[in-house]
Amino acid sequence: MKLPVIVTYGTAAARVLQKATTTTPIVVAAAVDLVGAGIVASLARPGGNITGLSVIDTDISAKQLELLRAFSPKLPCVAVLLNPGNSANPLVYKHVEAGASVLGVEVVAVNAATPEDIEVAFAEAARKRAGAIIVAADAFFSGQGMHIAASAARHRLATISLYRDHALAGGLMSYGQNVAEFHRRAATYVDKILKGAKPEDLPVEQPTKFDLVINGKAAAALGLAIPPELLVLADAIIE
Repeated sequence: MKLPVIVTYGTAAARVLQKATTTTPIVVAAAVDLVGAGIVASLARPGGNITGLSVIDTDISAKQLELLRAFSPKLPCVAVLLNPGNSANPLVYKHVEAGASVLGVEVVAVNAATPEDIEVAFAEAARKRAGAIIVAADAFFSGQGMHIAASAARHRLATISLYRDHALAGGLMSYGQNVAEFHRRAATYVDKILKGAKPEDLPVEQPTKFDLVINGKAAAALGLAIPPELLVLADAIIE
């Protein structure tokens, strides 16, 4: 049976499907840098059989570092949690490095590809004297909020990620686009394709709004006061 359309999530899954078919329409609900990953030709004209929504974690990771520095102005070192299987994650690391060089902050990479790896990565970050961890955008990490928050609490490390669920689970902060809204937007692509539109003619969407969520309990547990400027900027404070 020929599928009318396939919906997927994440850069790695999109790459697999790109190799599997060049004819079945594919809608990517959210992935990091679809253009940079070579999955679409351009945002305006995707070309081929793939379109969807592209998160821009590579562009906001430096901002995430600034937010961590607002909490800890003397932060000497920050770790970046990467999935070695995600081809877009090295771009995230480069952006953090660029921002860190301006702020005079050391950056180290720690890797995780399984739930067990997360604890090992946080322990490594602590050994390297990192005071905080930036969680790169990744389909695997998106569902690991509880593991990440638990490891962060054990090693007393502040965390920031793209995912609001991570802040709800006990991480210090999240800053990024609303990924749940991206999934809802993906349905509009499916509707258009089922009505005859071609993926190559449907521009890839990027976010226009970024939400800052701060977990007040996590901040208190780390002995951190929420800076007044972040109280003003925050879209939600979890108490």
